Amino acid sequence: MTYPGHIRAIAVLGLPLIGGHLAQFAIGLTDTVMLGRYSVEALAAVTVASSFFFVLFLFGAGFGLAVMPMVATSTAEEDETSIRRATRMGLWLSLLYATVIMPLLWWSHPILIALEQEPQVAETASRYLRVAGWGLFPALLVMVLKSYLAALERTQIVLWITVAAAVVNGLTNYALIFGNWGAPEMGVTGAAIASVVTQLVSLVAVVVYAVKALPEHSLFQRFWRPDWEMFGRVFRLGVPIGLTTLAEVSLFATSAFMMGWIGQVPLAAHGIALNLASATFMVHLGLSNVATIRAGNALGRRDRAHLEKGAITITAMSLVMSILTIILFLTCAEPLISLFVEAGDPKRPQIVLIGTGLLAMAALFQLVDGAQVIALGLLRGLQDAKIPMVMAALSYWAIGIPASYYFGFNQGMEGIGVWLGLVLGLAFAAVLLMGRFWLRSVREVGVAPAE
Repeated sequence: MTYPGHIRAIAVLGLPLIGGHLAQFAIGLTDTVMLGRYSVEALAAVTVASSFFFVLFLFGAGFGLAVMPMVATSTAEEDETSIRRATRMGLWLSLLYATVIMPLLWWSHPILIALEQEPQVAETASRYLRVAGWGLFPALLVMVLKSYLAALERTQIVLWITVAAAVVNGLTNYALIFGNWGAPEMGVTGAAIASVVTQLVSLVAVVVYAVKALPEHSLFQRFWRPDWEMFGRVFRLGVPIGLTTLAEVSLFATSAFMMGWIGQVPLAAHGIALNLASATFMVHLGLSNVATIRAGNALGRRDRAHLEKGAITITAMSLVMSILTIILFLTCAEPLISLFVEAGDPKRPQIVLIGTGLLAMAALFQLVDGAQVIALGLLRGLQDAKIPMVMAALSYWAIGIPASYYFGFNQGMEGIGVWLGLVLGLAFAAVLLMGRFWLRSVREVGVAPAE
């Protein structure tokens, strides 16, 4: 396949995935915008609560992410049985994980206090998590089934289900946060209920589609029967993927806690800037999913030349997106941040001022953030997860978090310093993971195994 051919193939597969990620992001963005207009205090509390929730969610999502390369490789090998087995055990592991983790969400208040959050923020955040935590069960199941469908290149349905969920979330938020359309005004609790409703709607939609469109896989027939060999395979791949994701998301969650130490207004500005940076990151994340699927297919066919050309193409596409984002964040920071805060809010000038500086830092890490997530996608496609997990953990925890604390507090740079640490952690990850892929992992594709 030529490079233009790769671009076309990546676009066909990737645009619906990017759209799906943007729609998923819109769910969180809707919460941020509506709660920001409800009160700055509510926005600060849900920023902390969401960070706490997603640390736990994204570790569990490792089982769903493991299903994607396994199904992609089995598809290339025309092994229909392994497709069903991997997906079913991914669902099993997700349910077991959510059951174990739910108590942490139910009793989150003492944990948030131990993390030195303001008492009022911790109280409101824990109230949100007691309700929103129940959404962990459907959310993880949806992650597995979306990965299954994406690996089968049924990305259009993934997009439309996520768009429908975003619409449901927006309408439910509008009704329950503010008390519109005759609903009670519930504020933060209303946002939590909307989150659970949204996840349940997504789960029903994706299950109905999987059963109706792909009856040959019989995903839910004799679902109760264990498959311990495949259970172990999904577990062994899913845990390092989950830990890698956990290492990255906890870097950002820890930055939110650090911003909470600085104050409520910096924390609110951090939440807004992080949402804007996350919106552009969804493009890189969609491309990373494509990298996983196409690398998994290449692994199944043992086609190294195809893998190398595809990797070069997808990395270049991510680079172009990073450059466009840098230009946007450096030239339009103030109007972007102003979208999130009421014009009459007395704290608005401070939030805009702090947020503008944070977006300048976000522009800096676009290049390295995109590069590291593309590298992770390629490595996952080759089912290479353990060493990348170590590399990511070292980059985020040994470099990123200490640097954030050092520059933010020891050097007195506050929010700018916290975000500078993020840049350094992501840069180390990008160099190590890209090096791993090109210097070692890619060379094993298409090489006959030793006798």
